[in-house]
Amino acid sequence: MRQPDTRGRGPVRYGPPAPGTGLPVLPELAGVLARAAHRTEPEPPGGGPVLRDAACGYWWRRGLRCHPEDLAAAPGAQPLLSALMAAHGGDVLMPRPCPAWWTPQARLLGLPAYHVPTPAECGGVPDPFALLETVRRVRAEGGHPAVLLLSVADDPTATVAPPEVVRETCEAAVAEGLHIISDETWRDTLHDPHDTMFVSPAEMCPEDVTVLHDLAGALTPAAWPVAVARFPPGAPGRARTARTLDRLTAIGAQVAAPVAAAAAHALGEPGPVTARTAAGAALHARVAAALHRTVLDAGALALPPRAGRHLYADLNPLRGRLAARGVTDSMELETWLADLLGVPAPGGHRFGDELGALRVRLATGPLLGATPEERAETLAAADPLAPAHVARALDGIGAALLDPHDPR
Repeated sequence: MRQPDTRGRGPVRYGPPAPGTGLPVLPELAGVLARAAHRTEPEPPGGGPVLRDAACGYWWRRGLRCHPEDLAAAPGAQPLLSALMAAHGGDVLMPRPCPAWWTPQARLLGLPAYHVPTPAECGGVPDPFALLETVRRVRAEGGHPAVLLLSVADDPTATVAPPEVVRETCEAAVAEGLHIISDETWRDTLHDPHDTMFVSPAEMCPEDVTVLHDLAGALTPAAWPVAVARFPPGAPGRARTARTLDRLTAIGAQVAAPVAAAAAHALGEPGPVTARTAAGAALHARVAAALHRTVLDAGALALPPRAGRHLYADLNPLRGRLAARGVTDSMELETWLADLLGVPAPGGHRFGDELGALRVRLATGPLLGATPEERAETLAAADPLAPAHVARALDGIGAALLDPHDPR
């Protein structure tokens, strides 16, 4: 049941976009940050009133009612998730594959973590029957399952779980006494928002879901770390909020005041911010679709990307071709692709997948350009696939996967 320890397999950046791959900073946000640069004191643990009020407005506009006392902010999703899990204790369940930074947070807290298979049509949300079976086995082994992590708009698979899957999984989790932490970092990056339905677990099970949102997913640059959690209303939610704030205070996880000012402005969603969010989502959607075609043309497999800035490719159909190049597992695949492409290509073992499976997460960010000027050109282009550097990057991935001397 317990997953293999991935320590010692080398560092890789697998969270928000790495420095040098993000879109240009929105001038309006840069101005807000600059005007707040004189503020030398950090925000109080959990965030100040302006930041929490802005986060309330953000969630109210999405149908999730809340008040400032129902929220807590931290300098990034990692310390916030760590505090949330520590506040609950017990064993943690999460989908397979899952965001690469989830399992290390549980491990650092000394909490057992179990990965549950996802349905064939999506990632991010465990299959409800597999979830129930995993809970049963963990309890039979003397474990204490307490928390389920999930992400409807998922990293790494770039899928959006259908509402019926979300409902069945959430109902199964609540029936087994699990508290749900829903990572909704990528909810504002839907590739086709008019044809893709995103439903938050907090809408279905309002008393049993804490929502986590890392602003670096869509609203702010990755270099300005800030994340916000929305707790369930009522007494149980307030108790969880207090325990989380205690832990944030203990580790000194306070948002820098200038960053908090910019984050509050972004959460207010003025016109320039919403326009940039939409433009960024559309840009990554076009590039992700092209990347998906490239992977399929090479004979590999991948679910169609529906959100975010990634693609999760299954290269098992190319196993013979890759074995001839000395690639037999996801660690070797990660090293080989990173060396060949010059950008990180984290293997599936980083996301809780089996080491022997030849799966890899490919990011769209590095395809947008290697310099700020190239990325600005891509953002401004009527067709983001037209710039020469984008075409070269896609061709490079296709060439890496194709081998004319090794027919499928």
